[in-house]
Amino acid sequence: MSLYLVDGTFELFRAYYAMPPMYAPDGRPVAAVRGLLQTLITLAHDDDVTHLACAFDHVIESFRNRLFDGYKTGEGVPDDLASQFHLAERAASTLGMVVWPMVEFEADDAIATAAARWCGGQEAGRVVICSPDKDLAQMVRGDRVVCLDRRRETVLDEAGVREKFGVEPRSIPDYLALVGDANDGIPGVPRWGAGTSARLLSCYGHIENIPPDPAEWDVAVRGAAAASASLEGHRERAALYKLLATLRTDAPIEERLEDLRWTGVLREPFRELCGELGFQALVDQPRRWRDAEDRSLP
Repeated sequence: MSLYLVDGTFELFRAYYAMPPMYAPDGRPVAAVRGLLQTLITLAHDDDVTHLACAFDHVIESFRNRLFDGYKTGEGVPDDLASQFHLAERAASTLGMVVWPMVEFEADDAIATAAARWCGGQEAGRVVICSPDKDLAQMVRGDRVVCLDRRRETVLDEAGVREKFGVEPRSIPDYLALVGDANDGIPGVPRWGAGTSARLLSCYGHIENIPPDPAEWDVAVRGAAAASASLEGHRERAALYKLLATLRTDAPIEERLEDLRWTGVLREPFRELCGELGFQALVDQPRRWRDAEDRSLP
C-alpha cells in the first residue's frame, strides 16, 4: 500500500504561475484549476498509488495568525487565483479522491495528521508527501514516510533530510525557527544561518537544549559568541517561531485509511465539470472510472 498526500494549495499556486491565462465559457479564470487537474490525473494513475488524499487551505489564515502578526496571510494573493480556491476543491473531488479543505488549520497540518496516523500500522505501507515544502520534512520517518518533489523528481527520505538540511527530521521546526522561513513569514533569529543552525541542532537536537554559554558548546562554529548572544536575546521569539513551524497532528480528519483508497475518477461529475469550465481536452484523459454514488461532492 502507498498513501499519497497532496498539498493541493501548493499545486494550485504552482499551476497558476506555470499556466497561460484561461477562462471558462462564463468568463471565470480557471487556468490554475486546469493545471491542478492535469497534475492530479497524472498522479492518480501512477501504478504506485493505492490511497490518495488532497489537502487545501480553504482560507489562507489559520490559528497561527493569532500567535504571530507577521505570519503569512492571503494578502498579495492575486484575485484571479484566490477566486479559484474553492473551485479547486470541487475539481479534486470529481477525481474521486478524499479532499480536506482546512479552516483554522493549514493543509500541511492535515497532511501531517494523516502521515502520523497511518505511518506506523501494518496496514500502511509507505506514506508519500507530495510537496517540496520545507516544514513537511519534519514528518519524514526512515523510508516509510518520504517527501516527493514531483517537479524535480526527487524523493527525500530521512537520510535525504540530513543531507539537505544537516539535521534530523525532528529538528526541522527548530531549524526553521532559527534560519527563518520566508514563505510562512517566520523571520528567524539574527546571526543564525543554515550552517550554524545545522551544526548546533545536529549536536543538541532542539533549541532549548543549546547551552546558553558558547564555551559549553560541543561543536565549533564561527562567530559563536555573537550567535549565542543573539539567541539568548531572542529565546522567547525562537520558541514562538518553533511553535509556528511545528505541524499539528490533530487536524480534523474523520476518514479511515480505507476511505482513502483510490478507485477511479467520478465519470459524470468530472465530465460535467470539464464541460462547465471548458476543459474538453481533459475529458478522456482519465483511464480509470467509478460510479459517483459512494462519494459526496462539496
